[in-house]
Amino acid sequence: MLYRAFVKAAEAAVDDLPGGPRGYLVIDAAVRELSPNQGALAQRIGIDRTVLTYLLDDLEREGYVERRPDPADRRSRRIVATDKGRTLWERRQEVFRHVERHVLGGLDESEMNDFRATLLRAAAHINEFDPVHNACQVVNELRAREEPPVY
Repeated sequence: MLYRAFVKAAEAAVDDLPGGPRGYLVIDAAVRELSPNQGALAQRIGIDRTVLTYLLDDLEREGYVERRPDPADRRSRRIVATDKGRTLWERRQEVFRHVERHVLGGLDESEMNDFRATLLRAAAHINEFDPVHNACQVVNELRAREEPPVY
């Protein structure tokens, strides 16, 4: 239930962006400088490189990111957040904090921090044994397995 509530609210928070959640993941990676080039970015967010190209076209057209030559390899392109992209990211971070507070509203601040820390440790542990190479595929598989609640 927590997962469904969070995903529903989080998707609503980014549905106005090109590519929705995937577009947000690109902006997030660009702001936090998490991927050195387009290929690494495609792998990080779990989408095909050709799909990423179209998504980048849309995000670049909106002014959120720019493609720049990689100084270490001129054939490669780095994805860099623009000022507009950074501003959008900062605002959406606050939206996601609000979503999290809503979803975890039954917990006090200390319990929320403990819950986050526990989830991060569990995710890091499982990723050591079964690394996730395509996060989008995992989410789609989880959604497919979900059954409506029985009341």
